[in-house]
Amino acid sequence: MPRERGPIRGRGADGNPPNRFERLQYARDTDWNDPEDPSPATEFLKDSSRSIIAYNDSPDVGFDASINPYRGCEHGCIYCYARPTHEYLGFSPGLDFETKILVKPDAPELLRRTLSSPGWKPQVVAMSGVTDPYQPVERRLGLTRRCLEVLLDFRNPVVIVTKNHLVIRDLDFLRELARFDAAAVFVSMTTLDLALSRAMEPRTSVPTRRLAAIEALAHAGVPAGVLVAPVIPGLTDHELPSILEASARAGARFAGYVPLRLPHGVGPLFERWLEQHVPAKKEKILNRIRAMRGGKLNDPRFVSRMRGQGIFAEQLAALFALACRKAGISKRSPSLSAASFRRPPGAQLALFA
Repeated sequence: MPRERGPIRGRGADGNPPNRFERLQYARDTDWNDPEDPSPATEFLKDSSRSIIAYNDSPDVGFDASINPYRGCEHGCIYCYARPTHEYLGFSPGLDFETKILVKPDAPELLRRTLSSPGWKPQVVAMSGVTDPYQPVERRLGLTRRCLEVLLDFRNPVVIVTKNHLVIRDLDFLRELARFDAAAVFVSMTTLDLALSRAMEPRTSVPTRRLAAIEALAHAGVPAGVLVAPVIPGLTDHELPSILEASARAGARFAGYVPLRLPHGVGPLFERWLEQHVPAKKEKILNRIRAMRGGKLNDPRFVSRMRGQGIFAEQLAALFALACRKAGISKRSPSLSAASFRRPPGAQLALFA
């Protein structure tokens, strides 16, 4: 008989829940904690997409165009709202999301072709619409860096959201883009508690390293801010003022927050995580989430999904506003400009490459 599952070192999920689109499921006879069956290694699979810019028309998202050089994310954040996107690829939102990473090796070339096209409308491009562009494999592959180099060639504005200190590797490109009001970086922070961070987001940079990234960005003249996301009611919401204060001391100029979202299979994964790591707080946390989500664990409606509803959502919004004032940090995102956009000599040749 297989033993009861438990946390897997270095992973957020402890298994693979069924893909909601697949009728047939693969079931294991043992759990990942069997000493004869070590935790799964990360696999990197080639993504042969022929386009790199994704568009959205969501009224509650601050950008229309985004770039994702990777699909799936090694960071393994148990709460990640993007986990269900792996189901469209035939995978599970559980361990598959953090161990089967799709890589777009042609991303920089596809981006250059897109920006070279006369049909491209210069606009802010987001990096991290779905998964983190600075997840660990980026250190080796450098796809995000090469995409930034293309954006710099064209002086096309970019906003980055990341949990990884690796972003400061690209200060040279970001500093130059910032000269044209064409770059800003949000460093995502969930908690200042090291132990909690290691359990919730096992392969991200630790909180102190993220604060160091804000400091390095600000010192280099790159507009830097903090995105407190997700805010988990009953678990991390009390940290909102201290996160904003610490980020402001590090040099953050602007801030945002998003309450926890648990779409599709993320809800059961998160409930399982609560049972394993904070069982005494589980019901309080889930009840607070339901109170902010109309009695459910998730509310997919536009606008509401990003702020919640009810008394706890109102208290969170008021706490955020007050904490921003005390920390001397703006609630508004930076205003980036596409006024300096250009097509460098030879750009048209990229269309025929």
